[in-house]
Amino acid sequence: MGKLDGKSSLVTGAGRGIGRAIALKLASEGARVVVNDLDSEPAHAVVDEVRALGGEAVAVPGSVVEDGFAERFVQTAVDEFGGVDIIINNAGYTWDAVIQKMTDDQWRAIVDLHLKAPFDILRAAQPVISAAAKAEKAEGRAVHRKVVNISSVAGVFGNAGQANYSAAKAGVIGLTKTLAKEWGRYNVNVNCVAFGFILTRLTEVSADGDATIDIEGREIKVGVNPAVLEALKSGIPLGRSGTPEEAAGSVVMLTYPEADYVSGQLLVTGGGFEG
Repeated sequence: MGKLDGKSSLVTGAGRGIGRAIALKLASEGARVVVNDLDSEPAHAVVDEVRALGGEAVAVPGSVVEDGFAERFVQTAVDEFGGVDIIINNAGYTWDAVIQKMTDDQWRAIVDLHLKAPFDILRAAQPVISAAAKAEKAEGRAVHRKVVNISSVAGVFGNAGQANYSAAKAGVIGLTKTLAKEWGRYNVNVNCVAFGFILTRLTEVSADGDATIDIEGREIKVGVNPAVLEALKSGIPLGRSGTPEEAAGSVVMLTYPEADYVSGQLLVTGGGFEG
């Protein structure tokens, strides 16, 4: 028996890194998972991994900022698994520049991805959650549903070169606290996890600074210079970066029944980092 047996969960950006670890952790606790990733191949690969564990999963590839994506994502959970119990807004990447060099495209792309997309998904899920909660109340029972939005220490403390990302991630915290107040009547716990330095393909060592990934036709620089990495680690009391599995654990524990009276909270998963 898992803590989340039969729960229907949605995870954005779940084809790699932290999102993949979240999807697998949810599945290991018995949740059924709707796996999103920008790219189809990694999304379906994670579905295969979940099924290999004996779990249930379906893939919904595509950009979370596309018109109609949120409705399609939520409807898949309803059609395949009967409803929506858990939403994890995780998809993201960074596209950095100091403010005088940041383009409108950079600003909009990052704010839309990290703030508007979670808003769209939560708005699309509201009718489903509201109807379920009303039906359960009429039956004399209460079912807790969980939302975990992903922020960053950049959204808590700011980070030079990341005006777009920091602003969006700060907005996610405000969105979380507002939805916790709006959705408490539906027995929905809405919380936020702000990640510190987690080792993924976006933050792995890049000695020459030329590592890039393709995001919808844009070449986005990724990776961290080894000297910068060591400096970052020196500011972390635990003295190291976190793993995707550790990041996932801090998210998934907020979906457990033990967290049924935790809502509107910000959890910083950063090894003790405080800006």
